[in-house]
Amino acid sequence: MSGDAYRKAGVDIEEGNRLVPMLKELVKKTHRPEVLAGIGGFSAMVTIPEGIRTPVLVSGTDGVGTKLKLAFMAKKYDTIGIDLVAMCANDVLVLGAEPLFFLDYFATGKLSADTAALVVKGIAEGCAQAGCALVGGETAEMPDFYPEGEFDLAGFSVGVVDKDKIIDGTKVAAGDVLVGIPSSGVHSNGYSLVRHILFAQHKLAIDTRIPELNATVADVFLKPTIIYAKLIKELLKKVPVKGMVHITGGGFYDNIPRVVPESLAVEIHGDWPILPLFHWLKKAGNVSEQEMFTVFNCGVGYVCVVDKAHAAETAKITGGHIIGTVVKRNTDAVIFKKKYF
Repeated sequence: MSGDAYRKAGVDIEEGNRLVPMLKELVKKTHRPEVLAGIGGFSAMVTIPEGIRTPVLVSGTDGVGTKLKLAFMAKKYDTIGIDLVAMCANDVLVLGAEPLFFLDYFATGKLSADTAALVVKGIAEGCAQAGCALVGGETAEMPDFYPEGEFDLAGFSVGVVDKDKIIDGTKVAAGDVLVGIPSSGVHSNGYSLVRHILFAQHKLAIDTRIPELNATVADVFLKPTIIYAKLIKELLKKVPVKGMVHITGGGFYDNIPRVVPESLAVEIHGDWPILPLFHWLKKAGNVSEQEMFTVFNCGVGYVCVVDKAHAAETAKITGGHIIGTVVKRNTDAVIFKKKYF
C-alpha cells in the first residue's frame, strides 16, 4: 500500500501496481526464443539469434510526435503504440537488420492503468508485426508535468544483422531502380502541419466527416503506420537489395539521398497510387508540391533500391511500384521529372 503523502503529491503507486499484471500477458506473447529475461526485472536479457556469424547490433529510437494530440482528442489509445514501434523498427530495418527487441517509455501526469494498458496493447501488436520482442519499458508518473489526460511516448529498438549482409547504400550505382512500397496514410510524420490544416485553418473536430475522403478526421489520420519488417525479410531472401529508405520526416527530399552515394542522384518519374488524403491536404492547406514531398510520404512509406534486373520482382513481392531511377548527379540529389499533384 502506498502512503497518503505520495498520493497527495500526485503519484499513485497502487495504480502502477494495478497496471503491471495487465501487461504481462501482452508482453509475453511477443517474446522470441532469444529472450532470457523480460518484464519484471530491472533490465532485460536477450541473446543473439543462431546462425549469425558476425553479429552487428543496429539501434533506433523515436517517438510518435504530435499525432498523439489526435489520439487524445479521439480518446483512442489502442493503435498509437503500433506507430511507436513502426518509427523505430522500420529505421532499424533499412540496414538489413532484423528487429530483435523493443522497449518503451510512457510518461504521464496522472497514471490511468486502463489507458496505459491500451497503449501497451498497441505496442505489443506493433512488436508482433515487426517480429521483435517487447522486453520491458518504463512508466513514469510525473505530476504537474503534462496536461490532464495527456502523455508522451518514446521507444527504443535493437536489431541484428550479419556484418557481411549490411545494406548501407554503398553498392548503389547509376541505372539502379527505386521501388516504392505503399504507405497506409500519413504514418507518423508531418502532424504539426496536419493539425494546422485540420484545426487552425478549417476548424474541424476530431469526429468531423471529410466528404472528399468519406471518413472522419480520426479514421483518416489515426490510421497506424505500416511496419515493413516481415515483408522486407521475405524480400531479402530472394533479391539482393542495395539500399533501403524509410520515408519519415523530410519526405522524399531528405530521406532518399541518405542511401545514395554523393556522386549520384535519383530521378522520380514513376507512377504509384497517391492516396486521396494527400490530395486533400495539398488543396486544404494550399501546400506546394515540393513541400508535400518534403513533409509527407505521399503514398510511399518505404523504398528499396535494386538493380534494374530485379526491379519487377521486387515490385511484385512487395506490392510496390517502380518510382524512379538512380542517375549521375549534377546538382540536386532528388529530381522530379513530372508533376504528381
